[in-house]
Amino acid sequence: MANDTSRSIIDDLGIAYRTEIAGHAFYNSASELIEDERGKNLFKHLALEELEHIKVIYTIANSIKQGAGWMSYERALKESTVGKGGLPIFPKENELFERLKKNQTDLHAVQIGMESEEKAVEFYTKLLKQATGVEERMLFTKLLDMERNHLKLLRWESEALTKTGFWCDIMEYSVEKEMD
Repeated sequence: MANDTSRSIIDDLGIAYRTEIAGHAFYNSASELIEDERGKNLFKHLALEELEHIKVIYTIANSIKQGAGWMSYERALKESTVGKGGLPIFPKENELFERLKKNQTDLHAVQIGMESEEKAVEFYTKLLKQATGVEERMLFTKLLDMERNHLKLLRWESEALTKTGFWCDIMEYSVEKEMD
């Protein structure tokens, strides 16, 4: 039987799982609605990464529930059965998409994505601070880094759409420099 600590982490992973499902569905839908080609590609990319997170989180949560404990991100991704006749990965309700339907502009889609990623960064930061084991810390560090990267990409897309990111005709950032 699971102890209180493992029940708590399973609850946290359940929250993460449902959030990643909502993000995946939103990014897939947004990629179909928006007009900007870079934005479409960005949302398709983010949807694929959210799907990867779904697979990993589900597999690790099941491993913990079954008493097998934590596993690495890479191992969980490799052993995942999500999408292979396994789980449905579509949310019953998606608040993010409902918000987008009310204002189907490219910029609004990006803003919703940024808000969602900011919440994910906060959530995984909290879980990382609470993590006790090495594999647990590694998982939350990887997820946190990926969510921070999602946020950065969405901010770049926002700046491209609004034609901001410049000060006195000088670019304030460089994608190439940020990627180093």
